[in-house]
Formats: sequence, structure tokens, C-alpha cells
Amino acid sequence: MNETITRVPGVKVGHATDEKNGTGCTVVRVEEGAVGGVVVRGGAPGTRETDLLDPSNLVERVHSVVLSGGSAYGLDSATGVMRYLEEHGYGLDVGVARVPIVPAAVLFDLAYKNAAVRPDARMGYEAAAQATDEPVEEGSVGAGTGATVGKLLGPDGASKGGLGSYAVDLGDGIVVGAVVAVNAVGEVRDPETNEWLAGTRDPKTNEVIDSRAYLLAHGTGHALAGANTTIGVVATNARLTKAEAKKVASLAHNAFATTIHPAHTMMDGDTIFVLSTGDEETSVDRVGNGAVRAMERAIVRAVRAGTKSDEKRP
Repeated sequence: MNETITRVPGVKVGHATDEKNGTGCTVVRVEEGAVGGVVVRGGAPGTRETDLLDPSNLVERVHSVVLSGGSAYGLDSATGVMRYLEEHGYGLDVGVARVPIVPAAVLFDLAYKNAAVRPDARMGYEAAAQATDEPVEEGSVGAGTGATVGKLLGPDGASKGGLGSYAVDLGDGIVVGAVVAVNAVGEVRDPETNEWLAGTRDPKTNEVIDSRAYLLAHGTGHALAGANTTIGVVATNARLTKAEAKKVASLAHNAFATTIHPAHTMMDGDTIFVLSTGDEETSVDRVGNGAVRAMERAIVRAVRAGTKSDEKRP
């Protein structure tokens, strides 16, 4: 059974991965269009087309969302996604052309392997072309390729992050799914067990550091501003307006708070997009709390799969 975001009807996901240079991008493709919303809570975001998703603005439907490594350079990958969609006839009809609407968010992975190589338009095109409704590949792939967590003592004390996905069946034909690239300054814990999954280790002793306690005692430590960020997408076949999609994105951020300690810092650019692909009627609170559940499990799966990927790396 498909337990990932592509269980939601109308959603496809594709990756472009550069394992050698430690970066990549992930495309959530909804080429027929989906009502979109977004909430940014981190203090150091890198985004594109987020203003367009404000409920007071005109355009309602988007055609893909890009999650990318490469810091601000990685926003270029969305250009390749636009090109792919245009070639295949998808986009907002403006009379003389179809303009694909492609919001994006990026994370910082420049310190992982090769800072000179970042996702570009070519990689974005490749990820869009690879998108399918098959179960999403997880771990050190796509936007999760160079993701790490627990950087309060600098990169030498960090653990591997990654990309994960999960979907929740709410019944009555309604599905809520999430995909997320976890690259947080804080540590990650399983909210069901409080098990420490990944985070900061003292490079000298290899002992686990309580990230929140360390931050309270010492401030930012050796973490770099803007060098972190967890970015994700929630999708559902429930009917949502733009305002309701934004509210679901706000609720979904609760999953960051229950799994990432601390979350939403000035050193993170935490961002969640929401996509509504269908017409199933239900309450916003039901969808929102389904989004929390899906995002929590996606974050846990991202770190567990990323750790396994790292263990296999030569």
C-alpha cells in the first residue's frame, strides 16, 4: 500500500539527486492545478511565489511546488519545472500563453559536500519529468540529499537528515499526505515515543546534546544563520479555499514543534505549502489535524531513512 503523499489523487512526486555533490531537488507535480496556501514560520526563509498564495491575491491554483537544496541558488530549479509544464501544455491561461505557477522553497546544504554545485533549471526539469504517482522514494534523495540536523556545534556535530513522506486516510474517501525535507538546526524526536532520532553530538565525546537546553544556555552556539530549514508540502483531496489552505498550513507547523526541538528559530527558514486537489467536503480542523499527523510521521521517516542512506554511503 502507498503510505506516501502520492496516495492523494492528482499528486505526483519526482526527484533529481546529485549524490556526488550532495544536493538535489524534489517536485510535487499537480499539473491540472490545485488550490494552494503557504505559511512561513522560520526566520531565514528562501522562497518564491509565496506572496501569490496569499488569499487576498488573484491566482488561486498552482501547478507544482519545488523543494530544493542549494540555498537561494536552488530557486533556479523552479525555472526548469516551469519549462517542463509549459512544454506539456499546463499552466494559467493568459490568452497568449499558459503560465505555470510554481512556488518553491529552499534549504541550505552548501556545507554538506560541494558548495559550488547547486540545483539548477536542468535539475528542476529532470525532477518534474521523473514525477510519478508511485510511492515516494525517501532518505538522501532529492531535496533531502544534503540535509543535516543538529548543527548547534557546527557541521562536525550534525547528524544526517533527509526526505520523508506519509499519508493519512481520514475515511469518507479523504486523504491527507505530506512530504518534507528535514534540515533543522535542532534535534529530531519521535513524538510518539520521545525517542531521540538525530541531532547534535559533541564532536569530542560523541555524546548527545540537548539542543533546546543548549540554546537556552548558550544562544546560537556555532550554528550559521540561514544554514538550516525544514521545508514541506501537505496535499489533500478535500476541498479547500486559499484561506483554508493557509490555515491548514498553519496547523501543519504544529508537527514541526512536536518533532523538531527547537523549531522555527531565526536560523531556520521553516516553510509548509498546502495543496487541495479535490472536491471532498469536510472540516478544516479535520484536514489540519490530519496534516499534523502526516507531517509528524513524514519527519520521522525522513530522518530514519536519511540515517540509513548515510550508513550505506562509502
